[in-house]
Amino acid sequence: MSDVFREVDEEVQRDRLTELWSKYSIVVLGLAIAIVVGTAIFAYLRHQKLTEAEAASSAYEAAETLASQDKPEAAAHAFDDLAKSAPQGYRILSRLRAAEEMGLVDRNAAVKAFDLVAAEPGLDPLLADLARLRAGFLRVDEADKAELDQRFGPLLNGSFRHSAREFLGLAALKRGDFEAAGKYFDQLVVDPSAPANLRQRVQAFLSLVRGGGKFTPPAPSAEPAQK
Repeated sequence: MSDVFREVDEEVQRDRLTELWSKYSIVVLGLAIAIVVGTAIFAYLRHQKLTEAEAASSAYEAAETLASQDKPEAAAHAFDDLAKSAPQGYRILSRLRAAEEMGLVDRNAAVKAFDLVAAEPGLDPLLADLARLRAGFLRVDEADKAELDQRFGPLLNGSFRHSAREFLGLAALKRGDFEAAGKYFDQLVVDPSAPANLRQRVQAFLSLVRGGGKFTPPAPSAEPAQK
């Protein structure tokens, strides 16, 4: 009797499995196909991304070679072309380098390029500040106080605060505003986080401030009297 009951149970289980398969086979097959297709797409995208990165790296090196050969205009065009098709990381770096090289040929065009990079939505704040600093540097000899304050002001509390203060100080010194120049230079001298070579350079600028625009070297120490 136990064998009979076992055979009946097995028959019932087979019927249930058959019923379940008939009901859900399409779903199971669909999931299996989706997994296979998804895996294939992931592998393809990973390969495509690697291929694009390798191509961008080669193009970036070629543009850097042009820059090292003192061909700024050609290098700027090469970086600009790369920025149009490169992955995100290379795209931003290429735009920055294109603007940098263009600055050696056409300052106004370079300033516009840096300003566009700085305004890029979602850009890393450090890269945005770098673009602002470079644009301000290209304008420091021509811009008025209002423009320079607008360009360098947002940088005074960031990673490039030392360079921003130096440029603002130099611009103030150039227009004869010795009080403002001294303020920026003094802030650099007393800032322990400022690079030592920058503080040393600013000391020379402070001598111009004290001399009203004329360099006043420190007085030589008295020599001992000859016996």
